[in-house]
Amino acid sequence: MPTVELTKDDFEQTIVDNDLVLVDFWAEWCGPCRSFAPIFEDASNEHGDVVFAKVDTEAQQELAQYFEIRSIPTLMVFKEKVRIFSQPGALPGSALQDLIAQAKDLDMAPIHEEIAKTADHEHEDHAGHEDHSDHEHA
Repeated sequence: MPTVELTKDDFEQTIVDNDLVLVDFWAEWCGPCRSFAPIFEDASNEHGDVVFAKVDTEAQQELAQYFEIRSIPTLMVFKEKVRIFSQPGALPGSALQDLIAQAKDLDMAPIHEEIAKTADHEHEDHAGHEDHSDHEHA
């Protein structure tokens, strides 16, 4: 599957609609980005079950700021709507293939459980804080 260009308008939907998405944050003027592009494209052709996406940080500055991109290229991997990997720098083909294999094999159940626990805990803290505030004002 060829790579797709993502914008702020379709980024979230792409992450939500697909189990595994690799995102390459890049810019036209970036030499290492241009060197990494064919490696990324080759991998996309080998893994039809994975979405390979690119974000042009010049055209999509809002996305670059949201993800705090400080160095390009930066590669992110999202699995089941969760960012599981983020690293600046171009990867050699073998390292990219290894990363894809690890991402495919990663059991997300414990990660989703941890996220749910964290969300529940934050909700309890927030609710407890509100209750505490109400008692102070009474």
